[in-house]
Amino acid sequence: MSETTNTNEEKKKPPLNGRRALPPSNSNDEENEVPEMEAFGLIPRGFNPKDYLRVVNVHMFKEPHEINKQQHHTDKYYNPKLIVRRGQPFQIQIDFNRPYKPETDQFWLEYLIGRYPQQNKGTYIPILVGDVLKPGEWGAQITHKENNSIRLSIMSSATCIVGKFRLYVAVWTPFGILRTQRNSTTDTYILFNPWCQQDAVYLDDEKEREEYVLNDVGVVFHGHINDIKLRSWSYGQFEENILDACLFLMDKAELELSGRGNPVKICRVASAVINSRDDNGVLAGSWDNTYTYGVAPSAWTGSVDILLEYYSSKQPVRYGQCWVFAGVFNTFLRCLGIPARLVTNYSSAHDNNANLQLDFFLDDEGKLDTKLTKDSVWNYHCWNEAWMTRPDLPVGFGGWQVVDGTPQETSDGMYRCGPASVQAIKHGHVCFQFDAPFVYAEVNGDIVYSRREKNGTQVIEKIDTTHIGQLIVTKEIGGDGMMEITEEYKFQEGSEEERLALETAVMYGIKKQTTQDTMYQPQTDVDMDFQVQKAVLGSDFKVTITFRNKSHNYYTATTYLSGNIVFYTGVTKNEFKKHSFSAKLEPSSYRTFDVVIKSSEYLSDLLDQASFHFFVTARINETGKILAMQKATVLEIPTLRIKTQGETVAGKEMSVTVEFTNPLKQTLENVTLRLEGPGVLRTMKKEFRQIPMNSTLIWEVKCIPKRPGLRKLIASLNCDALRHVYGELNVQIQKP
Repeated sequence: MSETTNTNEEKKKPPLNGRRALPPSNSNDEENEVPEMEAFGLIPRGFNPKDYLRVVNVHMFKEPHEINKQQHHTDKYYNPKLIVRRGQPFQIQIDFNRPYKPETDQFWLEYLIGRYPQQNKGTYIPILVGDVLKPGEWGAQITHKENNSIRLSIMSSATCIVGKFRLYVAVWTPFGILRTQRNSTTDTYILFNPWCQQDAVYLDDEKEREEYVLNDVGVVFHGHINDIKLRSWSYGQFEENILDACLFLMDKAELELSGRGNPVKICRVASAVINSRDDNGVLAGSWDNTYTYGVAPSAWTGSVDILLEYYSSKQPVRYGQCWVFAGVFNTFLRCLGIPARLVTNYSSAHDNNANLQLDFFLDDEGKLDTKLTKDSVWNYHCWNEAWMTRPDLPVGFGGWQVVDGTPQETSDGMYRCGPASVQAIKHGHVCFQFDAPFVYAEVNGDIVYSRREKNGTQVIEKIDTTHIGQLIVTKEIGGDGMMEITEEYKFQEGSEEERLALETAVMYGIKKQTTQDTMYQPQTDVDMDFQVQKAVLGSDFKVTITFRNKSHNYYTATTYLSGNIVFYTGVTKNEFKKHSFSAKLEPSSYRTFDVVIKSSEYLSDLLDQASFHFFVTARINETGKILAMQKATVLEIPTLRIKTQGETVAGKEMSVTVEFTNPLKQTLENVTLRLEGPGVLRTMKKEFRQIPMNSTLIWEVKCIPKRPGLRKLIASLNCDALRHVYGELNVQIQKP
């Protein structure tokens, strides 16, 4: 700190209160002044510091190819300072003004973090040189002496604070302590260590560590249960300034420095600071299809731009939806060294009153009553899992924890969710913190269709116990494919264990209404189902409704199809198709009916995920029974094509082209293209005024890749009429 800033600092010292001797220490960025000469008393006139051992230089071995970053798996960070992982030894070299004599000379190291370093808080760490290093405890030993230099091996504690420490070397003299000057090039970042058995985030499988900590590109699964789509996401946790931006998030969340060694606390505060609700966090959410003054959620290709914009502006970045919150959260976790993965739950229940029941109300004609129906089923919802032990819970609930940065409901008064143990959710032990009941409902709710009779009694027409949480997936290890993890969250539908887990959850206070107090007689003699034809955006398609009459009676069914354009959260924007017909059903027979949906009916209102929700209800006129069924469907969206020309060598210029053909029967206007690839090129953007129908756009970009190896290029196209258009390409960058 320079002198000038120091005087300003004095003026705005936080006011002390009577409860604590020091103000709260919750900024990694602030520093204190450390005296270079700390006198024990009066200094005699003849005292000359130059007569004593003096530090001339400290070598940190902090280059990516040197021993520390190689051994600590931090060589990919685009950061000039030393970055090590806790609980594992690292090397430094100290050059003195003369040879070091252990008999008479005494020196030690001091690591400091924050503005009010205190030994008992772990923010001031003095390290004496000893003979042996104890695993997982602070210590230092001399490994090599040569001329005026010594080589030290330093061990950090496996539970120490994660953040950026300042290093001082202190030398004892009879009259006082001499310290090195403040030197920011010796600053040391200490991160979580999944390679260290004593660390709370220890993960024992090398392939899993490579995927969940070191992989800087991932896959987001979206779309719909019957039409799964995937896109790549650049996490970019090693890119320039991202580590500092992630540490800034903890400052922003005002997490005490002394709590920053605990992954449970870090995940809890991060899940609140990732969204902008109640704390001006990183991302503002928007689900209403208007993204003025911001970037549409579907246009982002990765986390780097979002984190860097937030780090520099300190204002929420617009806009995010669930996969964007989850992508940024994943970058934060992997950057700090907490193993993390992005998870998608298909048919995710957003249950407004946490009663494990999603209520869909029908009016007396069997149509959905949108005024009464408050719960919604999201086509999919993305959250994260972070790997850690849970010393705050009984044994057996460590491992993967659900954390969710998307603002849905408040938890302890803030929009945040987790960490909730996946194991506890599976077994119904929802009494364990944090937010397990909410996640349990997201993957286990029942959908109840009920109808109010004219006399006011409520009739339950149908209970669907299998629709919610049908499929839970994440990216496979070491590839771009899909790995199903539904079994981690729930037992087989209908199994004895599943019922037991449900009863346990109910015992621990999850509300589940019984159906005894309402009339419920399921319809058994007629079955109805419907299928939606797979279709490309801009084309016509059909919905096929099938009836199976299992009885020996003739029936007529008054059938109503309602087609709605919906947000992927299941919330309806508007109804674009209404179609009624009467179906004559012969005894013991099948009948199918086709309803054609024309592109002209839906194109003008389409939302950015090209998502439809069909509701079919049929009333059997002879018995008054109602059949109800709903399905969501997603249109096929055209993709971008990415190509590279010439050789792809690190440090040499290469050329990338992005191509796109407009499939719509209209001109696309104000089109934005984005292209990024960690280690190959920083995000580039280009605006195009118009792309006429059926015409092809070609964009060529020159770049110089930094790192050799298999890299991924990711592109997105965005305009008001068309969103969620992506393309990607794997590129092998050769060594020069």
